[in-house]
Amino acid sequence: MLNDIEFINGFSVELSDDYRLAKSYVRDIPTQALVYIRSFTHKLAAQLAVQHDVTFTSANLYDRIEQLNLRRVIDVAAVRALHRLRSDGNRGAHPEKYHLTQTQLVSIAEKSIHQILQIIAKLYPSLHQGAAPRYQFEAFDSYAGRDLCYRAVMKNDPEAQYLVGMSLKAKGLMLQEQERALAQTTDGSLLANSSSHSSSNSASSRSTSSSSNSAESNTPSLISTTVEQTSADVFAQAAHWFHIASVHHQAALFEHGVSLLHGYSGAANPATGEAFIAQAAAQGIVNAQALLGFFYLVGSDQFEVDINQAETLLTLAANAEDAEAMSNLGVLFYQNQQFEQAYLWVNKAAQTGYPHAQYHLALMLEQGEGCQVDIATSQQWMQEAAEQGQLDAMLRCGSDILHDDGASQQQLNIAEHYLHEVIKYGRNVTAMIELSVALADGILGRIDVVQAAYLLQQANLHANEIQRQVIEPLWQSLLMQIDSVIALNPTEDELATLQQAKCLLA
Repeated sequence: MLNDIEFINGFSVELSDDYRLAKSYVRDIPTQALVYIRSFTHKLAAQLAVQHDVTFTSANLYDRIEQLNLRRVIDVAAVRALHRLRSDGNRGAHPEKYHLTQTQLVSIAEKSIHQILQIIAKLYPSLHQGAAPRYQFEAFDSYAGRDLCYRAVMKNDPEAQYLVGMSLKAKGLMLQEQERALAQTTDGSLLANSSSHSSSNSASSRSTSSSSNSAESNTPSLISTTVEQTSADVFAQAAHWFHIASVHHQAALFEHGVSLLHGYSGAANPATGEAFIAQAAAQGIVNAQALLGFFYLVGSDQFEVDINQAETLLTLAANAEDAEAMSNLGVLFYQNQQFEQAYLWVNKAAQTGYPHAQYHLALMLEQGEGCQVDIATSQQWMQEAAEQGQLDAMLRCGSDILHDDGASQQQLNIAEHYLHEVIKYGRNVTAMIELSVALADGILGRIDVVQAAYLLQQANLHANEIQRQVIEPLWQSLLMQIDSVIALNPTEDELATLQQAKCLLA
């Protein structure tokens, strides 16, 4: 019986390499596996177009899938499957934008491999005029990582060196998120310490944590990071491999530029970093075109704002399915008040699963900018962005729930989680105020004056003058609330809690 790689090869020799490489990297470098899955999806769409005499009118994969859909080349289920592969493939390029852990990336990559097999089995008869042959799926392995390390070190292989760097970079980004979350948790340790003896009118209590910072599973990985390693250590290792590979590898040259720009190995060197990024863009590296286009859009250390250059570069990258470039191209058109074009590109970026674009699409649908007003769809996109960790969307959804008198306890729990995440990652003053008021007023099903006081104290610390004017009456109101409860002769434990809260507001 055929194995799965032979099955794909029998369907199309042109697709087999992308499938084989994607599968081999699933466990060790899931981000790279997802990039190969995106390439596979592009090539499959192109083959379907040739088979059915369809001439694509756009380089964008989303448009191409929709064009196949309109021509009824594939059915609705196949359209959805291709869009899922496209969306998951895009996550591999910017995993940090989606707040994904290594475990989550591996899970997405594994599911995508199985989705590929399902859609190929379905399409097999139309290409070969016969039933798809039976095959046996061979389990994922973790040999690719060891082979990469061998090739990078012993063979001085630039591609392997680049991929080792990419694996380290992904781990560094995830460690960085964990460190930031830990630092915020440490800063707010009073919240955790107070929860065991606060809430004189507690109806329920709940701890929240980001799914993106959950403990990793025992999934094998290319580069093991020990407890002692920091994100800075891992970034420095990534920079080392990008530097070595950059002499002969253009994508590595781009990453070397990024490492210099952000100081992976120590002090940042934006001038040299941006120059390398520009060189990589000139060689057609899509990520480099997207970033250089962004530099021209907003200005940078070496590049002044040039809207024409920005549009050219962002269009190139957007047509190559770079979600961030699509989103920034939408921003460019929006700033020029070309709202229909802005809506077109922001919508495409949102469809890839890019959370920042989903948030901005929600706002455009709410206001009818470049489109018809559609409140229901706007809310769906806002919720989707919030679920993916987009901070502005989390703040919006969390606040909306708190101000909804009909919100269920489950919804209130979600709102509390969202606001904690916004505070953790963004030190957002509005979120601190909203959550403080909710805890002081019992909106969340419990009263916790210590947390409320701590949040108000932190809000005041980070607030601007206008925000402090909002905080002042809340501060005085909470002090009065604490004093009124103290006057009711609370228990010894309750009194200690109330005094702790009052001390925070002193």
